[in-house]
Amino acid sequence: MKTQFIAILACSLIITGCSKAQTNTTTSSTSTSDTSSFAKGADIGWLSQMEASGIQFYNSNGQQQDCIAILKSKNINSIRLRVWVNPAGGWCGTSDIIKQAVRASNMGMKILIDFHYSDYWADPGKQNKPKAWASLDFNSLVDTIYTYTKNVLTQLKNNNVIPDWVQIGNETNDGMLWETGRASTSMSNFAAMINAGYKAVKEVNSSTKVIVHISNGYDNNLFRWMFDGLTKYNAQWDVIGMSLYPPVASWQSTTTQCLVNMNDMINRYGKEIMICEIGMDVTQPDACKQFITDIIQKVKSLPNHKGLGVFYWEPECHNNWQGYNMGAFDNSGKPTVAMDGFAN
Repeated sequence: MKTQFIAILACSLIITGCSKAQTNTTTSSTSTSDTSSFAKGADIGWLSQMEASGIQFYNSNGQQQDCIAILKSKNINSIRLRVWVNPAGGWCGTSDIIKQAVRASNMGMKILIDFHYSDYWADPGKQNKPKAWASLDFNSLVDTIYTYTKNVLTQLKNNNVIPDWVQIGNETNDGMLWETGRASTSMSNFAAMINAGYKAVKEVNSSTKVIVHISNGYDNNLFRWMFDGLTKYNAQWDVIGMSLYPPVASWQSTTTQCLVNMNDMINRYGKEIMICEIGMDVTQPDACKQFITDIIQKVKSLPNHKGLGVFYWEPECHNNWQGYNMGAFDNSGKPTVAMDGFAN
């Protein structure tokens, strides 16, 4: 849960047209994911703002160190960065994410770029159009998605950064760029938006994989509704992205449901799987470590090399930064034992 920034309960919204799906309990085959390329990731979208505010980070020995270097020492090999269109203060805007992507890439990290297509947070409870796009009609909006996406990725490429993955939208449980792209109102509009982003990504670099990302990775009904709809309207994507924020008391059952859903997505659509966001209460690091270890093992167990990786959402947050309490660093700025879940 991202406290005020994401309404986790809204992720399981009941959408008109959702039918009761039969749970597919197919188990993994003996062909497992390629562990050499498996993404152990961290979303660090707040990092530059935290550093500008004077916040410092320390390794497990208490020595001040670059935050990305600390994450790398915990076996993190991939960095996720959100991008907003015209954000206040410039944080998570194009210039900011280019600087952070170059920095992470120069430290050997793979890059995931997460387009929100908003000036601020986009999540299951809100998918607000950027102010500059608010008056655009449907066709102009689709064209703008294409142009904007291609421009950002071209600027990254000009700075020698080629993302391994790109999300077209963030936690798009009911589409994006509401109301025009609300999926429950017009799945065809949402599919066209996905295709505009897909085309832009592939024109900049054909090997970059495109992710469609929705939350509540345990909710098979929601995932079937979304991806059946996108398939019906010929949307193009490479990877099904999921978020998973289980309660401490029931994380085992939640990850078991998620595994069932992941296998069903592979069997039903033949797509790869990325857990784009995980998190747990920072005051429960031991449980969080067990959760991280377990979900990584489950994603690695997926058949035919379909499990691509797992990303922790903002592990570097500490001291209740902006009210967020699901990081994985303690109040002294050191990583908690939770981060050891990425060690194996």
